[in-house]
Amino acid sequence: MTPAAEPLAATPLLRVAGLSKQYPGVRALNEVDFDLVPGEVHCLIGENGAGKSTLVKIIAGAQKPDRGTIEVRGQKTEIQSPRHAKDLGLAFIFQELSVVNGLTVAENVVLGSEPGSAGRFDKAAAVATTRQALAGIGFDSLDPNARVGTLSTAEKQAVMIAKALCANADVIVMDEPTSPLEEQEVQKLFAVIATLKAQGKGIIYVSHKMREIETIGDRVTVFKDGARVATLPRSAISPRELIRLMVGRDLGDIFPAKARTPGRAILEVRGLSGARIHDVDLTVRAGEIVGVAGLVGAGRTELLRSIFGADPVAQGEIRVDGERLHANAVRAAIRAGLGLVPEERRAQGIVPVLSVFDNVLLPWNEFPASRRFKGTPDAVASRAIDSMSVKTPSLAQRISALSGGNQQKVVVGKWLTMNTRLLLLDEPTRGVDVGAKREIYRIIDDLAKDGLAILLVSSELSEVIGLSDRIVVLNGGRVVGELPGNASEAAVVELSMIHGLGASTGSEA
Repeated sequence: MTPAAEPLAATPLLRVAGLSKQYPGVRALNEVDFDLVPGEVHCLIGENGAGKSTLVKIIAGAQKPDRGTIEVRGQKTEIQSPRHAKDLGLAFIFQELSVVNGLTVAENVVLGSEPGSAGRFDKAAAVATTRQALAGIGFDSLDPNARVGTLSTAEKQAVMIAKALCANADVIVMDEPTSPLEEQEVQKLFAVIATLKAQGKGIIYVSHKMREIETIGDRVTVFKDGARVATLPRSAISPRELIRLMVGRDLGDIFPAKARTPGRAILEVRGLSGARIHDVDLTVRAGEIVGVAGLVGAGRTELLRSIFGADPVAQGEIRVDGERLHANAVRAAIRAGLGLVPEERRAQGIVPVLSVFDNVLLPWNEFPASRRFKGTPDAVASRAIDSMSVKTPSLAQRISALSGGNQQKVVVGKWLTMNTRLLLLDEPTRGVDVGAKREIYRIIDDLAKDGLAILLVSSELSEVIGLSDRIVVLNGGRVVGELPGNASEAAVVELSMIHGLGASTGSEA
């Protein structure tokens, strides 16, 4: 029996009933009911492929349902197109923000509804409208004349929210809005959401992050295999129950037990400096996971990219298994046994138009002398995919058609075709569901147990603590201290907020 939510008195801004959608061989939605009332944050949660994205696409007018009804403010309607959805007062803010970096804030906010007459753009009116919308969400310090390309991700999100308000949107859908954000930016977004709620807006919030859902969710609807399995009120929200509903079982402890024995030093970094990092020392041993923590701008991603040769290094030394690595050279890093899983999977980790086969063999084809697996390309690709438990109908499947978790497994798996000794992981579970996260955690742990050295960056402190044997903390591009892997989140945050070099750096010997 599906758990029922506490009744809400207000007339829904949006209601769908019996919504179904079938693709060849896949039932994406099966008789789904869902509603959103004014002043509410209604969270959607479920594993990749559970049906959340299909529901959002139908509401956005990008897909047509096979069956079911949609009501907007009590009026039954068929949403014909994204433009029609906008005209109905529905706005959408996705992970990949649809801003135009070359335009100003004001030009982005009014894009598609430009003020003016006789074909002339009224810049003053656009700026005034934008100022009013930004002030309404607490971003009154944001300059309407600034180029959007110069803004932070959080500020770009504010531009999209202001655009929604200017379009008189009552329903705002946010799909994984905090994936690219640091903690301070997340809190600012939550403040904006609270303001929108107070204005009577309804927020559909799609996320895989349990803590966020607990913090801001008024109700949560759980999807599994295209069906709504439960809608829970705030009083019934708990991470363990949500996970059980999502995957059909209790996952227990999501992180593997740390039963690893570090060996010899694989990576030794001494005095490494570049544009965003300064005099960094650290060591990572075979069979060890070292986490890198720090607030926004701490230099975590820049550190990994500098070690890999993707960001320029001004001075310092990098040694891999005792041999000095030529800095500023990605090809030299790969030949030395380094592999990078980048922060932006879609932009930097995969080639979306290519197949799974082509993506997993990218380094294997390019560096024949550094191969780990031998054999035919088909055999090598199959072995890598099988070792990572990638779910794909075939190696010929375009990688962009896979779930986020399976795409990430391919990004990791391609380095296993090589003689990789050090794996640099930057946000390895960004944008993947909790079930896929647990599987990726197991894979990371297995790789370390097999002797790989792993340097891990994550904006989720629970992930850094749950996986790491040691935690190196950065602030302002400098190492301000080191903590054991069982440190508390409070200890990591406290150390990461220390400015300068006042903290003592722990021994790496």
